[in-house]
Amino acid sequence: MTAMQHEPLTRADVLLEGFLALDTPEGFRAELIEGEIVVTPPPDGDHEKCIGRIVKQVVRRSRTDMDLAGNKGLTLRGIPDSPRDHVIPDGTFARAELDLFGGAEPWMPCDGVAMVLEVTSTRPMADREIKRRCYARGGIPLYLLVDRDTSSVTLFTDPEGGDYREQHTVPFGKSLPLPEPFGFDLETADFL
Repeated sequence: MTAMQHEPLTRADVLLEGFLALDTPEGFRAELIEGEIVVTPPPDGDHEKCIGRIVKQVVRRSRTDMDLAGNKGLTLRGIPDSPRDHVIPDGTFARAELDLFGGAEPWMPCDGVAMVLEVTSTRPMADREIKRRCYARGGIPLYLLVDRDTSSVTLFTDPEGGDYREQHTVPFGKSLPLPEPFGFDLETADFL
């Protein structure tokens, strides 16, 4: 008898295997984005304040009952010749009726996600460019980016072809309309 032959591991296979085996220090988070492993330190208080202000508004003002997962691992279609992206948004919103997060594995597909939220921190270009493309490739309808460096909030919509086709940006202090299933104007004055 001959031993079973296995297909050789690709670079993408090795990268994914190494990523999934990481033992990240408490408070840090590791992501696999466009073929690169990215480790991010814990966020500062202003970062968390922005997230909290948005979550309060979504809970109180959305027309649809929404569930939120903070730091939920999502698997998204990656770039060619790379493993699937493994991204952790600051906030992931889904309609409560879907019960998307109950019983979910640490890394889950993004099917049913209504919106992801990122607040810029140590790597703002990753949030502005790389993560935006990841979320668009995953078909996530809405990407909300709070950019603390530019004091602005941007809503990216209409994902197609690996990016969002539309975006609406307002400076802190102005309101930003969030479409259905949210259906309210996000107030940003307290982000200042």
